[in-house]
Amino acid sequence: MAVNFNNYRQVLQQLEPYHARLVAVSKTKPVEDIRELYAAGQRIFGENYVQEMVEKAGLLPQDIQWHFIGHLQTNKVKYIAPFVSMIHGVDSLKLLAEISKQSLKHNRVTDCLLQVHIATEETKFGLSETEVFQLLDQAGELPGVRITGLMGMASNTDDEAQVRREFAGLKALRDTIREKYFPGAGTFRELSTGMSGDYKLALEEGSTLVRIGSLLFGARNYA
Repeated sequence: MAVNFNNYRQVLQQLEPYHARLVAVSKTKPVEDIRELYAAGQRIFGENYVQEMVEKAGLLPQDIQWHFIGHLQTNKVKYIAPFVSMIHGVDSLKLLAEISKQSLKHNRVTDCLLQVHIATEETKFGLSETEVFQLLDQAGELPGVRITGLMGMASNTDDEAQVRREFAGLKALRDTIREKYFPGAGTFRELSTGMSGDYKLALEEGSTLVRIGSLLFGARNYA
């Protein structure tokens, strides 16, 4: 059996008190593994690669909520616009505008999260706090998208205090943005933080969406 159902049940139990949702990260994993988890009740799956996500979506039940969690290139938005439920890694106004444009072609509104760089590593993508505010100030009317929160990846470190500070800082930023740009709307609430190694800390610091792959599907083979 490819899926670790013991871990799956444990993760769901951890999420329940926080009313958070699980994004099962199925990148590089076969359709059969996704079917197994789908049969157990999982409906949100996360993918990092456009072509792989499109292929899987065409083979699997239509009520799956596909979350794109990788770095999305503007010229590839059109391929996932017809069906994607949420795009986690929006890191430019140009990308946000393209998502709106392509979504409208399919009479859809796509939920988007702004990716904020909270880690110490320079290799991770994301906006600075200043750039987040600049994007929101310049965005204007983009009827094909709904900005529903923030996404961040903590530093790859064993220092739990540092990881906790990074998650807490992102939550504070989300709360500030909600008060300034989305008062009373109730829609700007998502925090996509936490992966297999740090999701418990993320939950304690306000995560509403955890992105977990290896705990559920095992290690990935990129060969």
